[in-house]
Amino acid sequence: MKSATAPSQPRRWTLGRLGRWGGGLLLVLLFAIQLIPYGRDHTNPPVLAEPAWDRPETRALFVRACADCHSNQTVWPWYSNIAPASWLIARDVAEGREQLNISAWGSQRNEGDDAAEQVQDGEMPPWFYLPLHAEAQLTPTEEEQLIAGLIATFGGGSGEGDRRGDDDGD
Repeated sequence: MKSATAPSQPRRWTLGRLGRWGGGLLLVLLFAIQLIPYGRDHTNPPVLAEPAWDRPETRALFVRACADCHSNQTVWPWYSNIAPASWLIARDVAEGREQLNISAWGSQRNEGDDAAEQVQDGEMPPWFYLPLHAEAQLTPTEEEQLIAGLIATFGGGSGEGDRRGDDDGD
């Protein structure tokens, strides 16, 4: 005796079904990467020494616009605990501290004389930092004051300036 039902057809992958599967896999991946511990150690090293700032206003502008990546006084935002943002932020802070760390002045090679040039050229702060850190957005006048203060504190960006913080005597 034959069954009256038609043979079952394989399920078709419709666009909606693919979207649900893709979204589900993305959520599982986002949860899974939270188990990777990189980027979550938000212990700031101690402040060893700071440069001799030309004026308190220069230091205040630097702290406002630059210190999260260029000092040991990083303020870690809530999203720095969530991968993959935590990975990117940890990398940026580590690289920033390696290039210029005002909290380890005199104990590591710092490239302070390049700081004014990078601000002047629009390289610092990076474009992706500003939307989430409105306080780091400087007015044109504040930017000019910061550049002048960085030159007075660290020297010019031409290589002729003072490289205080260098430990190799150059």
